[in-house]
Amino acid sequence: MSMFETISEQQLHGGIQGFYRHHSDACDGPMRFAVYQPPQAAQRACPVLYFLAGLTCTEETATIKAGAQRLAAELGLVLVMPDTSPRHTGIDGATGDWEFGEGAGFYVDASAAPWSMHFRMRSYVADELPASIAAHFPVDVERSGISGHSMGGHGALTIALAHPARYRSVSAFAPIVAPSQVPWGRKALPRYLGADPKAWADYDACELVRRQTFPGVILIDQGEADQFLEAQLKPELFDQACAESGQALLLRRHPGYDHSYWFIASFIDDHLRHHAEALDLM
Repeated sequence: MSMFETISEQQLHGGIQGFYRHHSDACDGPMRFAVYQPPQAAQRACPVLYFLAGLTCTEETATIKAGAQRLAAELGLVLVMPDTSPRHTGIDGATGDWEFGEGAGFYVDASAAPWSMHFRMRSYVADELPASIAAHFPVDVERSGISGHSMGGHGALTIALAHPARYRSVSAFAPIVAPSQVPWGRKALPRYLGADPKAWADYDACELVRRQTFPGVILIDQGEADQFLEAQLKPELFDQACAESGQALLLRRHPGYDHSYWFIASFIDDHLRHHAEALDLM
């Protein structure tokens, strides 16, 4: 990993919370990410959990708001929170719309111009970033998990289903499970991938799970007071797709909870323990 830069590092729960910048070949420009190293990482390589944030978010959002570091320190789990897209791309139309472009990369490898120049977030998250993390941090790459929220939940599910051998565990909070069928996805996917819906299927968790199941239980938490539940999220579609394909799924619905990080902070410990069990930490 070239041009690796430490932006800041602070002590937290006996470990180190850091923010970093590096050059990404996949995105052809600088990318930022956060890493939490638990106390155990000073002595040995630790399992790693990637957490992908949602629309409008950055590498700071989950790092600051989710409250994951306390239990990660107890478990000995490295946390990696990347940014949600490349920044300062100079592409016309890449800013000014919170549902598309910068801050809304949808974790796809764009194939349509001009987005294909920089918006290659699947390759970045699945390939380039893990290689960079392994080169610079004490992680056990054979014990990796992935999680995310909303657009990031979509990213976590689709990346895990596309690369089931790379991750031992996957979970999501309020994920976009069927982007091909909801307004957010139908706005973004044609612009990133072209007009043919067949190309969108590679980035649709409902379609992917029908092709390739994940070797483990997928955990999803969904708030029933989520303002995006009916129009954008539709977890029942993924529930049905998993039932048809034989995918083990634990879908938990929580009355009164919305789409915010208050919801995530309420159940993040359950997700960390879900991953810790699969990563042989419990």
